[in-house]
Amino acid sequence: MGFNIIEVGKAFMILFAVIDIIGNIPIIIKLKQKSGTINSLKASLVAFGIMLAFLFLGESILNLLGVDLKAFAVVGALILFALGAEMIFGFELFREEENDSKVVSIVPLAFPLIAGAGTMTTLISLRVEYAAINIAIAVLLNMIIVYAVLKLTRRIEKLLGKGGIAVLKKVFGIILLAIAVKLFADNAKELFGFAMPAE
Repeated sequence: MGFNIIEVGKAFMILFAVIDIIGNIPIIIKLKQKSGTINSLKASLVAFGIMLAFLFLGESILNLLGVDLKAFAVVGALILFALGAEMIFGFELFREEENDSKVVSIVPLAFPLIAGAGTMTTLISLRVEYAAINIAIAVLLNMIIVYAVLKLTRRIEKLLGKGGIAVLKKVFGIILLAIAVKLFADNAKELFGFAMPAE
């Protein structure tokens, strides 16, 4: 499978919802206040490198461990569902440890805030349905947006306001729930041997 603009668009939207860089603006502001400054380019490049490495090597690692790709996709669907529920209902399932060090641009910003467990799981799950090249392009486009948001964090916060950011989180939460249900349905049927009833 080669380049497909439709696949790029779909993968881009899924990753954009999972990374949720807009919804993370309040966290980014807190990190800036603690560290004094954030290297936007370094954070974006490190996150991009981590995501590409996992995109192309993640499946090999799973094979080495004897884990089926569809099984990982099902687990990925459950994690996406949890992330979406977290965004919609406001409770916290995934807690990140605070890091007040000079490497704040890398930890916790690039990893695990941008390239975290949800993103990694999503990349592997996307490999089941989309070509790697299309996912890689989607990752690159997302990292361009991440870089822009990191550079313009305060301006975006003022523009959207707390209400606007809250609405975006709810919208992308719903999108993630829908994606999770589809991903689970597509892979669980074959993984668990579900049979559709004959009409």
